[in-house]
Amino acid sequence: MTRRSLRLRLALAGAASIVAALVAAFFILSTLFERHVERRIAAELVLHLNQIIAGLAEQSGATLQLTKPPVDPRFERPLSGLYWQIEGEGTRLRSRSLWDSVLTLPDIARGGIHTETVNGPGGVDLLMVEREIVTPQQRGGRPLRIAVAIDRSDIVQATAEFEGDLLPYLQVLAALLLAASLIQIVVGLRPLTTLTGRLSAIRAGRAERLGSDFPDEVLPLTGEVDGLLQSREEQLRKARSRAADLAHGFKTPLQILSGDVLRLRERGEEGIARDIEAVIERMRRHVDHEMARARQAERAHAARSDLAKVADQVVSVVARTPNGAKLDWQQEIDAGLYLRLDAEDLAEILGSLAENAARYAATTVCLTGRKEDGVAVIEVVDDGPGIPESEIGLALKRGGRLDTTSDGAGLGLSIVESFVEEAGGAFTLENRRPGLAARIVVPRIPDYSD
Repeated sequence: MTRRSLRLRLALAGAASIVAALVAAFFILSTLFERHVERRIAAELVLHLNQIIAGLAEQSGATLQLTKPPVDPRFERPLSGLYWQIEGEGTRLRSRSLWDSVLTLPDIARGGIHTETVNGPGGVDLLMVEREIVTPQQRGGRPLRIAVAIDRSDIVQATAEFEGDLLPYLQVLAALLLAASLIQIVVGLRPLTTLTGRLSAIRAGRAERLGSDFPDEVLPLTGEVDGLLQSREEQLRKARSRAADLAHGFKTPLQILSGDVLRLRERGEEGIARDIEAVIERMRRHVDHEMARARQAERAHAARSDLAKVADQVVSVVARTPNGAKLDWQQEIDAGLYLRLDAEDLAEILGSLAENAARYAATTVCLTGRKEDGVAVIEVVDDGPGIPESEIGLALKRGGRLDTTSDGAGLGLSIVESFVEEAGGAFTLENRRPGLAARIVVPRIPDYSD
């Protein structure tokens, strides 16, 4: 795939979207997991907080004491990461785990349980739950602030472990999503592949229209293309009709002039008659040439012919002519060689070349056809004397002939060249030893062996 490939662009855009979505999902899931762990730990801290509140008692002298401390042994181990603290008017009780440190309680509104992050011993972050209570009136009605805190490193470690477990699954998910994206691209672009195949079929003459069995998103395009093809066919038909009308308009005056030529000859004015006849011949060739081009243009979109089949037909006809009957006709044509030429046009091309070859050949005419990369190479070779190199250009001019002593047949080499060029090919003449080779290179229709 190249940089201009639509499939590559869609694949890159899909991959970038998937990666961005999974990266965002990774951070979102990590954040959600961290909050979930915080809520679970905060719930445990609330249990400790309730145990502390339940274990508060006043001793003699209104001294506040915690008669039933929480059972978690970490409260007794210095700097264990789990702490509690009670503060009141002139009173401060702490867990043994705080050692000589004190929790700094932020100012909060009275009532309710509050959860927040504070600094603890050694500057570590603590997750703390705090509640303000008031002792019963019979115990003095003193306000107390009770806090329980835990080191956040446990939360951070749990989140890191979760992220480590999450990454492999996200990688597998990324691979699955990329595969699904590629499948989606292939399925989504399949109508374009079908469209390309239909266009190739139209160009090869196997179909006339794209059809309507396409997705809704592609139908406007196919409809416009089919409309364009229809419009082109109508224009070609009109052009051919106008060319036919023009040819018909010329035929009557040419018939009249031909009658005048006969009358001039009867009067003995041979020179004038010959000049007029030459003009008539040039006009007829011009009309035939334009009619042939119009006919070829109309059939070009559906052009298809079997070279071997057409060559057999042409040889069978030319071999029965006076010039062809005395010759050995040989054919060496690859099997399954189909050309992007109409069969009638190809027959006229080969017929003209075969008749010229029969006129000059001594004993043999060989017609060959072979496949090359995307083209067919056709040669009609005779074993005659050939022609001077200086006359090859003249032979290809409109009205030019290899033999000026005969009337000739077919459309002439110039119209053969015109047919071949209209089909996107090339026509050349080349002297051989002995003989002359007429060489045609035209596009061919690919087969399964390509």
